[in-house]
Amino acid sequence: MKLINPNTNQTVIIRNEVPQDYARVETMTRAAFYNEYMPGCIEHYLVRTMRGTDDFIDALDLVLEVDGKVIGNIMYTRAWLTDDDGNVKPILTFGPLSVDPGFQRQGYGKQLIEASFELAQASGEDTVVIFGMPDNYVARGFKCGRDLNASLPDGSFPAAMMVKELTPGVLGGKHWAYTESKVMAVSVDDALKYDATLPPLEKHWQPSQEAFNIISRSTVTAPAE
Repeated sequence: MKLINPNTNQTVIIRNEVPQDYARVETMTRAAFYNEYMPGCIEHYLVRTMRGTDDFIDALDLVLEVDGKVIGNIMYTRAWLTDDDGNVKPILTFGPLSVDPGFQRQGYGKQLIEASFELAQASGEDTVVIFGMPDNYVARGFKCGRDLNASLPDGSFPAAMMVKELTPGVLGGKHWAYTESKVMAVSVDDALKYDATLPPLEKHWQPSQEAFNIISRSTVTAPAE
């Protein structure tokens, strides 16, 4: 897929990741997330461990190139919604979504998300659920899980949980409980041990970590009026 980035006027190529991209994607993901949500990060370890698992969606494992260099990546795994009658609906979740720090805030992440949505819809997918900072995703059409009645299995509605109906109205107003793939349950200890084998980066505190701490522990108690 060849596109023009409207912010930079550069030609962008979005394609499937291949094994030759693996090292670059891991390095880029590490640089993009380091110290963002914790001192250090675990996202590059997730990238390393999720490929090839049963729930990994190869067709939606995409990289974005500018001038022949991979500067962005998005990965999807299978997830599920279960209604109150026990009916299970396969859906999607994505993450990590990574953009090289030198190319952030220029619209490349948006292009990756929208390209992946187009491919997902073409393959018959209709719903995406993610966890993240709402400011980063509501412009892409994500809504509060509480407003679409999608909760965790315990009935709680995390503020960080957002839903995108690729097919408007597909959730039908029913209550749904979300289950993610086991591949997403990364051991922080294992991730940090792996990180220690890589070239060292400086770990430090920054305000985004406290913002993440707040949003990740927050829940929504009532739907919007």
